[in-house]
Amino acid sequence: MAVIRTTPAETKLLVCVWHPFPQWRAHPVLPETIRHRWPEMKVVHLPDYERLRQELPDTDIFIGSSLRPDQFQYARKLKWIHSTAAGVSQLMYPELRNSGVILTNPSGIFSPPMAEHAMGLMVALARNFPDSVRYQERAEWAQNEVSSQPGPLTELNGLLLLIVGYGSIGRALARRARGFDMRVWGVNRSGKGDTADAERIFPISQLEDALPQADYVVLAAPDTHETQHLIGAGQFAKMKRGARLINVGRGSLLDEAALIRALETGVLGGAALDVTGTEPLPSDSPLWKAPHLFITPHTSGVSDRLWQRETDLLMDLLERWFAGGDLFNVVDFARGY
Repeated sequence: MAVIRTTPAETKLLVCVWHPFPQWRAHPVLPETIRHRWPEMKVVHLPDYERLRQELPDTDIFIGSSLRPDQFQYARKLKWIHSTAAGVSQLMYPELRNSGVILTNPSGIFSPPMAEHAMGLMVALARNFPDSVRYQERAEWAQNEVSSQPGPLTELNGLLLLIVGYGSIGRALARRARGFDMRVWGVNRSGKGDTADAERIFPISQLEDALPQADYVVLAAPDTHETQHLIGAGQFAKMKRGARLINVGRGSLLDEAALIRALETGVLGGAALDVTGTEPLPSDSPLWKAPHLFITPHTSGVSDRLWQRETDLLMDLLERWFAGGDLFNVVDFARGY
């Protein structure tokens, strides 16, 4: 279905991003930059969802992380949604999928902080920083304990990193891992892609062929029907004993009960999670007490540069939109990302 594009003077652009975590709320730099570039455009920035229904009927372009089906039904002029969140599973409902409305996401803007965060988690596990911090809080000089639990302190150089989800985040991580002299393999849907920083790229159908060789496995795949519980008991059984796993993708990628068992039995030498199946993670979750597990509270994508990157990307898209050009980062509704 062809979308008829309006001129800036004919366009209403609505920005509405609210989240309990303030860092995910739209920074004023985004609407201010748009207004400065196109003063003739009607740009509305809502700080919350209170007036969303009233503003939707004459909106042409919606900028936000969520738009529920009961809200979408009022957006009768809508032509394009730009999600400020990389994950778009919350927008995969039939009404939107079948509407002809274009959906884009900010793929790429989270790659630098998430790659650095994942690299930091690998270093932390190799050097047992979590236990060092715990002993520091107790004012204990625990040289023996820190250097032997869950195993001897190790180095990253020469080890094999398997990145499951070899997209923009995976490639950014691979470049950094190569700087640590690690070997890198990737896994994606097709088994094809840029091999500048990865020795091999496997299709997802061959994931279990790659797992036994990996010293570190990093999950950076999107949340789709195909990736639900991508790593569970069967996959842990295939992994090298003592290997370590890190999840910066989505909590749904991992069977958390199986992860706990793998840590308790020593199948895994350690793990780090930045995402969990339920967020915020409940205080009674057994993950908090799982051995050799390091948890960060979904902060891998957070950066003081985030909203400037988001703004720069959106401005590029808007320039293309009004010039009649092709958009990038268009979500494939069939794939879900």
